[in-house]
Amino acid sequence: MPATTVVMPKMGYDMTEGKIVRWLKHEGDQVQKGEPVAEIETDKVNIQIEAFASGKLQKILIAEGETAPVGQPIAQIGEPGEEPVKVSPAEAFPAQAVGAGEGAEAPPEEVLGRGPEMRPETERAEPEEEGERVRASPVARRLAQEQGVELSEVPGSGPGGRITKEDVERFLTEAAKRQVGAEERRAPAPSAKVPSAPPTAEPGQPVAQPEAPAARAEAAPAAPTTGVASETRELTRMGQAIARHMSDSKRTIPHFYATVEIEMSRVVDLREELNEGVPKEERISFNDFVTKATAQALTKHPKMNASYDEGKVTLYKEINLGMAIALEEGLIAPVIRDCDRKSLLEIARESRDLAARTREGKLRVEDYSGGTFTISNMGMLGVEEFSAIINPPQAAILAVGAVALRPMVKDGALGVAHTMKVTLSMDHRVANGADAGRFLMEIKKLLESPARLLM
Repeated sequence: MPATTVVMPKMGYDMTEGKIVRWLKHEGDQVQKGEPVAEIETDKVNIQIEAFASGKLQKILIAEGETAPVGQPIAQIGEPGEEPVKVSPAEAFPAQAVGAGEGAEAPPEEVLGRGPEMRPETERAEPEEEGERVRASPVARRLAQEQGVELSEVPGSGPGGRITKEDVERFLTEAAKRQVGAEERRAPAPSAKVPSAPPTAEPGQPVAQPEAPAARAEAAPAAPTTGVASETRELTRMGQAIARHMSDSKRTIPHFYATVEIEMSRVVDLREELNEGVPKEERISFNDFVTKATAQALTKHPKMNASYDEGKVTLYKEINLGMAIALEEGLIAPVIRDCDRKSLLEIARESRDLAARTREGKLRVEDYSGGTFTISNMGMLGVEEFSAIINPPQAAILAVGAVALRPMVKDGALGVAHTMKVTLSMDHRVANGADAGRFLMEIKKLLESPARLLM
């Protein structure tokens, strides 16, 4: 019986490759199911991948420091007596057919070494229309339509010649280069002969200087602004991925925003009571209350727990909340799964654990994928109110501000109370303002009567 192949897992709908940072096990080592075997680097974060079966690590196919596309074999695990699969990674999963773009088909889940993942609609294969000759992914079709590209002119690199987003981008880049080259050929070439001496000027008249060739002017670097010190830094891979991800979100998703102010006086009192005598590192935070309230509200407002793609809305049955965490390289959002089924204390413990492992670079695959809604909290930085960019393929994100004493009118009298502002960023293709307002009112109701969150 052949050994089982471990492949580069897909973590996030836009991941196409990963780099082996280090192997935690060596060839010949015995591994147990669930035990970390390697640390890989993606565009956004370093993550440990676990063995999904017990046995001996028979063969390492991708060495430390090397990069492999999603779906390519990186190792083989087998029981004593099982023979390693005698095929090369390229033969088993050709790069152009597995994980080479957003249109690639993923290998079976039992080969990936991870549990089932809620795949966003953007990853599903697009059925061919009757009589249609051009095969392309939904993202590629949308990009081609936006840029006025005829898909029949684009060479496809996906399975069966299917056109991916990368194919369209490559076609646009090459077209731009051809246009620039054509313009350069049309431009008059500078004379090769030695320029004659400038004419002698008449007394009192300025001497006319020869005009510099256009090509020479274009080749010269732009002079820096006089007296201004500057430093140019190249973004890290993670920074580039975040920049690309957020740019795509703002360009393709019609955001709208809704803000409510919530009285947090009862949460402040309840939190103090729950944290009395508890070590600082184990205390419940305001964000834990917000997370619990959001999860409960999502059970009543499923439109907020959704994604959109090509005229279809997917409503997720699981409520997996991502929490934005700031690192030196940028923001990432590890996920608390089945958040609606967990108690306030369980959410507090899991969020602390995720935050710690995120900063230590010890996230696992399941910690990083499958999010359905995201919460971004800047209250600890003193930010009172802000709006966040939606994290595709999700349809919404909640921005949370600081809890602070503010003037407030209550029962016709002016006073002060602890309040907090939250802003929902919503994909207008999935829900409208009334939907967003009702969802925010549900969160407000839960936080202003926080005893419900303990039930």
